[in-house]
Amino acid sequence: MITMEHVCKSYKIAKRNAGFGEAVKALFHRDYEIIHALNDVSFTIRDGEMVGYIGPNGAGKSSTIKILSGILTPDCGTVLVDGRIPYKNRIKHVKEIGVVFGQRSQLWWDVPVIDSFELLKDIYSIPDPRYQQSLEELTELLNLAELLRSPARQLSLGQRMRCEIAASLLHRPRILFLDEPTIGLDAVSKLAVRDFILNQNKTHGTTVILTTHDMQDIEALASRIILIGKGRILMDGTLDDIKKGGGNIDETVAELYRAYDIQ
Repeated sequence: MITMEHVCKSYKIAKRNAGFGEAVKALFHRDYEIIHALNDVSFTIRDGEMVGYIGPNGAGKSSTIKILSGILTPDCGTVLVDGRIPYKNRIKHVKEIGVVFGQRSQLWWDVPVIDSFELLKDIYSIPDPRYQQSLEELTELLNLAELLRSPARQLSLGQRMRCEIAASLLHRPRILFLDEPTIGLDAVSKLAVRDFILNQNKTHGTTVILTTHDMQDIEALASRIILIGKGRILMDGTLDDIKKGGGNIDETVAELYRAYDIQ
């Protein structure tokens, strides 16, 4: 179970105007602005749930995922993931979670994908029999057989994302965080990734938290929606709650953003 209670996170950002004179001035005196990425965020996610975590750019989605995965420490509030505090029990925590950031890679760029998988096997201390079983299962389900010997830099975006998802699941995590996993993918690759995530949830009971701007991903995968805007949870309900008007999902969500003034 995942629980966040009254979590806040702020960033101090340096600001200055354009121009050489302003740059010199900033060497001696800097102006800062406080950005409240998360402001009193609370929610609970049960084991095996697939949750769509949506909101506009800058709403606080990625900050939430980074806190839940132990990368960031909140300013205040409590966070528990299966009884662990992520940022205090990081070594134990990372063995139970998988994270896919659509715009960041965990594969080594210039070595064959299989070498990256072998390195991850050692990092996560995966026993040989379980690693081989996971590798065979993921290779078949994600159609990776022709990709494993290629360096990550030579793969298309869709091919690399399939490998990224496999890399995040080699150690069989109970929880999977997906941050824009289908960004830039073509229609065929998107369908393949969606089908795989559904299968992973059904077969292994994997808890999935999905952040994305692609509402078709949300529609295909998530039964529960959490809407965040300006660092606050604005709505927590089902897909049917959002689609009350019965219209196109993208138009419905855009109207929802306008209603909450979070465009």
